[in-house]
Amino acid sequence: MAIELRKLEKGQRINLEKSNGAKLVNFCVGCNWGAVVKSTFFGLSSKVLDVDLDLSCLMFDENGQPVDHIWSPLYRFGDKNIGLPNGKTDSRDGALHHTGDDTEGDQNGDDGLDNEIITVDLSRVNNNINQIVFFLNIYNTQEFQGDFSDIPYASIRMYEGTPTKVNSVFAQYDVATQTTCRGMRGLVMGKLYKRNGDWKFAAIGDAFEDRSIVNTIARVMKNYSK
Repeated sequence: MAIELRKLEKGQRINLEKSNGAKLVNFCVGCNWGAVVKSTFFGLSSKVLDVDLDLSCLMFDENGQPVDHIWSPLYRFGDKNIGLPNGKTDSRDGALHHTGDDTEGDQNGDDGLDNEIITVDLSRVNNNINQIVFFLNIYNTQEFQGDFSDIPYASIRMYEGTPTKVNSVFAQYDVATQTTCRGMRGLVMGKLYKRNGDWKFAAIGDAFEDRSIVNTIARVMKNYSK
């Protein structure tokens, strides 16, 4: 039996426990969104604009020091020598895996699956990791420079299943409809944290005008690591 579906709200805390008392160990954190359709030539025609959202996470030890990360391999920060590592799809302990960068969004309407997903296996998380913070950014392109409220059905959810099959959704945050996300391009979704040996989840839901993922990474390391 799955955890009851919850619409995430800022500050909400969730015990990762099913209704039968079993611990939730394997699940997915996914982000879903659609491409933007823009009217052209006085509304007589339309153009589909690709939208690139990036789902990422940072992992911290009990002292709030970063020990690992996952973000798109297309981010080559190390090559630019700006003090951040290049992106990658797997945590070093193999507990978290990113399905890869989707640079378009759903082109033909919502297919019911998420565009970017981080799979989580809490049983494999390294013992020195105490917190895992998930965040979302809009990648700035020449075609699309809007905000979360402009993106059809943009949402983040946590569910049991696989990247290609959703069995049971137990928490969801509808980014596109949140008034606090209007005009915003970066979102700190929430964090998994370990307390007395058990993993729990805290919804954060703080949105920012960040024009670059670099800004959001800095925020997470400064304000959300403890």
